[in-house]
Amino acid sequence: MKKSTIIFLAVAAVMFAGAVLYFSTIKAPELADENQNNRREIKTWKITLYYYNPQADKDKSGNVLCSRAGLAPVLREIPLTKTPIQDALNLLLKGDLTESEKQAGIAPEFPLPGLTLKGVNLAGGILSLAFDDPQNKTSGGACRAGVLWFQIEATARQFAGVRQVRFIPETLFQP
Repeated sequence: MKKSTIIFLAVAAVMFAGAVLYFSTIKAPELADENQNNRREIKTWKITLYYYNPQADKDKSGNVLCSRAGLAPVLREIPLTKTPIQDALNLLLKGDLTESEKQAGIAPEFPLPGLTLKGVNLAGGILSLAFDDPQNKTSGGACRAGVLWFQIEATARQFAGVRQVRFIPETLFQP
């Protein structure tokens, strides 16, 4: 065997072992069982949606920073399906908050008219999210675009295997 082939195989083996070790330590969102009126058992995921609280994202002078520090976790349960990432993101995009969550300062940027999640693909730790935004509602200033990006990214990254989030088209969330 050539030296370059041996080196390639050794590197591939180390990367494979590292991937196995990494994925074996990732914890999926908690799985909950509920019994609905003793009729049937419904399984759900306990997930976190990340909205934005501008009051939690200010510097000492009171200026809004437009950073991840303003992300506000909101707990929800969704039915257990084969598409939990897509289900969680669609729920985030609805922007449904309780009155107490709104009173706590959480200000949903969603829903955005026309914005729809068209596809979700996880490969090699990279989650590709394809959106349709015919009215360009994901743009509108660096602060706003960043906050929208952060909310979707944080919500998606809670799922096992998601290390990076990529948006399609790349023109989304531009100032």
